[in-house]
Amino acid sequence: MFHLSNLIDRQRGHLFPWSPVLLGIGIGVYFTVKSEPTGATLISLLLVALVVGLVARRLPPAAQVCVAGLVLIALGFTLAAWRAQVVAAPTLSFRYYGPVEGRIVDIDRSQSDAVRLTLDRVVLDNIRPARTPSKVRVSLHGTQGHHTPEVGQIVIMTGHLSPPSGPVEPGGFDFQRMAWFKGIGAVGYTRTPVLLWKSETTGGIGLAITRLRLDISKEVQAILPGSAGAFAAAITTGDRSGMDTATLEDLRASNLAHLLAISGLHMGLLTGFVFAAIRYGLVLIPSIALRAPVKKIGAAGALIAGAAYLALSGGNVATERAFVMVSTMLLAVLADRRAITLRAVALAALIALTLRPETLMGPGFQMSFAATIALVAVFGWMRDTDWSNSRWPWLLRVVFGVAASSAVAGIATAPIAAAHFNQIPHYGLLANIVSVPVMGAIVMPAAVLAAVLWPIGLHWIGLKLMEPAIVWILKVADLVAHLPGALSHIWSPSPAVLPLLALGFLWIVLWQGRARGLGGLSVLLAGVLWHSTPRPDLIVNETGSLIGVMTSEGRHVSKSRGDSFAAMSWLENDGDPVKQALAFGRNGFQTHERRHVIQLNDTTIFHATGKIAGAQAIADCGKAEFVVVNIKADQSTQAGCTVFDLVSLRRSGALALYRQGDVLRWETARARQGARPWSQ
Repeated sequence: MFHLSNLIDRQRGHLFPWSPVLLGIGIGVYFTVKSEPTGATLISLLLVALVVGLVARRLPPAAQVCVAGLVLIALGFTLAAWRAQVVAAPTLSFRYYGPVEGRIVDIDRSQSDAVRLTLDRVVLDNIRPARTPSKVRVSLHGTQGHHTPEVGQIVIMTGHLSPPSGPVEPGGFDFQRMAWFKGIGAVGYTRTPVLLWKSETTGGIGLAITRLRLDISKEVQAILPGSAGAFAAAITTGDRSGMDTATLEDLRASNLAHLLAISGLHMGLLTGFVFAAIRYGLVLIPSIALRAPVKKIGAAGALIAGAAYLALSGGNVATERAFVMVSTMLLAVLADRRAITLRAVALAALIALTLRPETLMGPGFQMSFAATIALVAVFGWMRDTDWSNSRWPWLLRVVFGVAASSAVAGIATAPIAAAHFNQIPHYGLLANIVSVPVMGAIVMPAAVLAAVLWPIGLHWIGLKLMEPAIVWILKVADLVAHLPGALSHIWSPSPAVLPLLALGFLWIVLWQGRARGLGGLSVLLAGVLWHSTPRPDLIVNETGSLIGVMTSEGRHVSKSRGDSFAAMSWLENDGDPVKQALAFGRNGFQTHERRHVIQLNDTTIFHATGKIAGAQAIADCGKAEFVVVNIKADQSTQAGCTVFDLVSLRRSGALALYRQGDVLRWETARARQGARPWSQ
């Protein structure tokens, strides 16, 4: 106990930044457990935390700190559970085809580049309102153009809807969970024209802001046509519907996609420019500079500008998180405190996690806070150790600042990006060095100028000023993305890897003393686990219509087209994102029309699609250990082998088969998810 007290004493003044870490551990535990905690369990947990917290007041300081940590973990767990219940909404439980009516609340694009509408006030044929999803998302295919959708309109269509799908493989990205927290109860598509049923309806300030945002986006793209206009609309209003797939891929491959997302960089550049403009503008007026707190006035003005930017950009999670971080620092300026410290970042993280605990599991939260913590820690260390570059020439200082910032942020976020997106851009530092200064010095100031001039109709001046800079950024992205070896790919890690990486990184940054180096052991362990993470030898999608078998040359999929989302997700998770047609041409199993025979060790597996081929595969059940079909199987025909049919697959979700020596181990997506509200 004495040794523990000494350790805790050395951390005095540095304990607060651990608060969001401990809260996050509790949130992470909630999303990891396999069953939903009951209300009684949560109430008991809170009561125990309260009692223990009160009793701890009489304990030694070291024990108080330990108890406070446990209380924060319990609070994080309870907070996440409470949030999951607050956002609960009806979810479609079957496949629906028929008339769909709803009010447009958002317009964006799907991965296939189709226009996509998010509808609320949904009406479905012969479905009671209590069972109707509060929101649905519909992609527009087929012949459209009879009507131009706009936010606020009530539209009708004939659509195919289905419940949000589960992970495409056990442990894969959980779209059901994401849809649950967004309130989306069904997704689908229509091939019939979308028709206007009622014109714009009143929907409160939120819908009015969304309409304003999309109107601004249209105006920006009218003045700046092409990719430059789409980029400008994305960074000013958050509307990416004009961005084409090729440009997005170039930005991702060059590690410049973060310039498109309205997040910490944009909010920091905008508020920083407004803060500097107001502060130094007032300094030029002696009567004001000598009497007024110009620094605080600048901070207040920047705070208002950030709030306006948050509203006009759509208020998505990334922008909301960026605003919380920036406003925390600006409020520190108003309170005469140092703005950029780990305590300020910790406070911002606490607020962000309290508002939306589910964001902890997403790449946006992880990457933005990883980059911010790394930048604050590294530049704070440089300041504290008097590692100053103030004697360098101005241009060299600027270049060093951009290069160091890009390198630090890139190193901090690279493992997270690789884990979530399975790719590593090798020339991202180069692309950022030549693009970020242009973004900060030209694009964002020009955007502020356009906003200031908008009321008098001269906004085109600011937009035209930013156009050459945006064209430069897009050309850099295109050039860097197509350099030889610009991008490499990596397989998905096991679930324990990112938590170990995060805890090791945070320990190195936050812990005081020689034990700081222990964080490196956690990072090393994460690397070993990642390297040893196996990929499934066989994957089956949740309808049984697609399989993928691992071979020496990569995964062999059973279709050259169709079920493309599952196929591409498997290949990306393998670290081998080739075209589906190429993966189909590999040699991993025998194929005869719509039947496939897979041989793993001494185990034979039949896979068949369609009624005739499926029935024949089931009839031949005795010749194989397992049969996978995408039809409903008669229970009486399943003797002699294990049959995975449409019904059982819908219960279990996607399947994965692993070879462990001579033993084959099956794993299901539903077992990995557990019995959670979003997976019922």
